[in-house]
Amino acid sequence: MWVSHDVRDQVVDFVRRWSEKTEIGVGRFIHWLGLRASKFYDWRVRYGCVNEHNGWVPRDFWLLPWEKQAIINFHLEHPLEGYRRLAFMMLDADVVAVSPSSVWRVLQRAGLLSRWKTKLSRKGTGFEQPPHPHQHWHIDVSYINVSGTFYYLCSVLDGYSRSIVHWDLRESMTEAEIEVILERAREKYPQAMPRIISDNGPQFIARDFKEFIRIAG
Repeated sequence: MWVSHDVRDQVVDFVRRWSEKTEIGVGRFIHWLGLRASKFYDWRVRYGCVNEHNGWVPRDFWLLPWEKQAIINFHLEHPLEGYRRLAFMMLDADVVAVSPSSVWRVLQRAGLLSRWKTKLSRKGTGFEQPPHPHQHWHIDVSYINVSGTFYYLCSVLDGYSRSIVHWDLRESMTEAEIEVILERAREKYPQAMPRIISDNGPQFIARDFKEFIRIAG
């Protein structure tokens, strides 16, 4: 049931006034009027407010068209300034008094913030596979249980062919041993200059390993 906000407020006033005079409970008046309790109490909460019904009702703090145009014009005069700085510059220059978030919304809707997104993000597009062999070498360390004893298995895999370039099984796997395994892989393919891809384990982020990668090219 739809009623205007004037009628709604009159019903709330009527029920409240006569409930106080007659000392009859509000619930009984609601029943006599044929209203649902939830509807009446919703009306009482919205007492004094206009009906909006999810519509765009103008607010006093909304920007006027001339204010939006002033923001756009000021941005065009100062294209190198960010929206936050523009808000305070306009306030100092007595152009328009708005918050930085309002400046951002106006410029965003006008398509004037796209210059900050000139480079498209590749997030979510997946890993770019190499087009040729020995461009990417993936190196990883895992545990192998041999007769109840755990050993470290280090394997170097070619990203293009998915074949094992070199592997080794050791009792320990320090940064120096990783260097030895990679050096033996390079001896098999001396012309290869691959990019080494790892899981950033402690051996791979060590300073000595980074120096080895730099020297090895």
